Amino acid sequence: MKTGWLVVNHFLATKKFTEHYEWLREAAQKRNIDLLLKTGCDLFGEEGRKQISTAPDFVLFWDKDVRLASYLEKEGLRLFNNARSIFLCDDKSLTQMMLEDAVAMPPMLMAPMTYKTIGYPDISFVDRAIETLGLPMVMKECYGSFGQQVHLVKTAEEAKELAQKLAGTPFIFQKFIASSCGRDVRLQVVGDRVVASMLRENANDFRANLAGGGKASVYEPDEQLQALAVTVCRLLGLDFAGVDFLFGEQGEPILCEVNSNAHFKNLYDCTGVNVAEAIMAWIDEKIGVTA
Repeated sequence: MKTGWLVVNHFLATKKFTEHYEWLREAAQKRNIDLLLKTGCDLFGEEGRKQISTAPDFVLFWDKDVRLASYLEKEGLRLFNNARSIFLCDDKSLTQMMLEDAVAMPPMLMAPMTYKTIGYPDISFVDRAIETLGLPMVMKECYGSFGQQVHLVKTAEEAKELAQKLAGTPFIFQKFIASSCGRDVRLQVVGDRVVASMLRENANDFRANLAGGGKASVYEPDEQLQALAVTVCRLLGLDFAGVDFLFGEQGEPILCEVNSNAHFKNLYDCTGVNVAEAIMAWIDEKIGVTA
């Protein structure tokens, strides 16, 4: 029997997260894989080092702790997804820098770095962002999930006030894609193909996230869009990911962001596709090739 670790965040223990862990473990069991749940706390200190010394065949890394991921890789463990890919996806500014030459993305500017104890005594860079990107404008924290750290500002005053609040937190400015207001499409890529996709729409918010009240419906992406999503994952070195596209003025795809461990319960409810089974099939294939 093959063995693996499902590494998750020790402190994300609500049903919203744990149900995904159970789906992944059930999918592994169907393929005769013993997938043990581990957290950063389990792998901490001397006890953690002892466990790592008896490493499993692979690690399904379902967290964003890139330091732990990097450490496990240094100790010789095979990770799905790997530490670099998680790092590039988790920081939205890095995602854009890696991909903007290969795929259409909203024009972006990175906010100058400062420290919380200093703030922004000079806020004039916000005016320059507005000159470049226009209003309304999106201000997005580099780290965040479920749309909670994405903000739409409509005036210079709002933008400057928010910038002061975010001082010390990495964030970016993005052009607002009005043609896609409250609407996007999520493509779930596993390996070299798109396994499921859905259209997300929210009539009451510029963000389409289902966590913010959006509604989902089945979406049939054409071959070109599917190929683009797979290319995005290859460029980032991902084994699997949720790839989100906005709609341009002519309906053309504009990449919004990439989620290295996207939740898939809503996708299953919408499409009936169990992404956990696709992920475990991909891992089973890859570790079989390298064994």
